[in-house]
Amino acid sequence: MKIGLYFGSFNPIHHGHLLIASYLVQHTDLKQVWFVVSPQNPLKPSASLLNEYHRFYLVQLAVEGESRFKASDIEFKLPRPSFTVDTLTYLQEKYPTNEFSVIMGSDSYQNLPKWKNYEWLLKNYSVYVYRRPEHEHISPYPGAKDVHILNAPLLPISSTEIRKAIKEGRSIRYLVPENVRIEMERNRYYL
Repeated sequence: MKIGLYFGSFNPIHHGHLLIASYLVQHTDLKQVWFVVSPQNPLKPSASLLNEYHRFYLVQLAVEGESRFKASDIEFKLPRPSFTVDTLTYLQEKYPTNEFSVIMGSDSYQNLPKWKNYEWLLKNYSVYVYRRPEHEHISPYPGAKDVHILNAPLLPISSTEIRKAIKEGRSIRYLVPENVRIEMERNRYYL
């Protein structure tokens, strides 16, 4: 099965993430999208991160009832910080009949040279890149196996803005799935 791996902190997950995943399973050859919750991104500070198990549970709530989406905590079991190439190697060994691809925004794609063994990743895995504002120009990397450039619909929502809204007492209704909002409010996340 062709599976797209959508890596992220999902701090918290929101409708923008879900819209991109929905677009991918409807407009590409990907049959599923796995939301891979990263406990620690080596390129981002972890001070503002909600506990990884809480973030994973919020992703589980967000994808509930959608058979083409799956929440994955695979990186919780791997050495930290999490490197995409290590996760891909582990998943390929664990699920040898699946064909994995990586999903990323054009901003992340432009930063690939900062990633561990990025040339190996591009040589061995397909990459689905969705255009993000201010990062529309996407230059191919030499030796890349298969890079799909997508004009997926984007919502101008960010996890940073959601966290800020919560701290300021503003509503996040309609920014995140309702069951996610209820869980976050009940547990007073990001206050």
